[in-house]
Amino acid sequence: MGIISETYNDSGIVILTIERPKALNAINREVMQGFNHFFFEGYKKYEKLTGVIITGSGRKAFVAGADIKEFSNHNREEATKLSTYGHNTYFLIERFHVPVIAAVNGFALGGGCELAMACHMRIAGEHARFGQPEVNLGVIPGYGGTQRLVQLIGKGKAIELLLTADMIDAKEAHRLGLANHVVPSGMEVQMAESILKKIGTKGPIAVAKVIETVNAHFDSQIHAFEKEQVEFGKSIDSEDGREGAAAFIEKRRPVFKGK
Repeated sequence: MGIISETYNDSGIVILTIERPKALNAINREVMQGFNHFFFEGYKKYEKLTGVIITGSGRKAFVAGADIKEFSNHNREEATKLSTYGHNTYFLIERFHVPVIAAVNGFALGGGCELAMACHMRIAGEHARFGQPEVNLGVIPGYGGTQRLVQLIGKGKAIELLLTADMIDAKEAHRLGLANHVVPSGMEVQMAESILKKIGTKGPIAVAKVIETVNAHFDSQIHAFEKEQVEFGKSIDSEDGREGAAAFIEKRRPVFKGK
């Protein structure tokens, strides 16, 4: 078992578990490299992949932040490179072609909250806590926190949480739109699996293109409405698109092939 364990089931779902319970699953260099490798190329070993779940080991934390000891003595250039690597890794997650769900089983703070926000959805256990406490250390979030928190909950509340370093509980996270669902503690992965199994019955091409076009909304270099038009045309002209239409007309379940 490595610093990130992988579990694959017959539904095509991979569960990635951060295995640093004594450190409350804090993100260190090895954890970040593990995520970078998996979402860049490691996933290719799974022929049928319908979804990914990220969670933390133990019962206290999803990820309680970044490992401060690793960057406390960084100079400006080193810190910028660290941030850039984190951004690039989290972009791999955000832009992944199948849905990625964070099963938040405890503290999701700092880099952990940023990791959860890079996922497409977040399932929070009832004892989960979210926050960006970086200003307590005299620094700002470095893995996309100032951007994704605004995207998910709006500028006013986001800047309040970023400036006060206040933690919010699962119910408040759900009310604000940071968490998709709140479930009893210990049921986070099960809920995530049920969502991914439902998505797994849909057209793989359509699923990938939904993720791609939604992400385009937040990319200033892309005209997102035009992007949707182009990708809609591609999906209609795919084998899956034609199969879906035929199945609807023939009143049967479609058989998608991801082509």
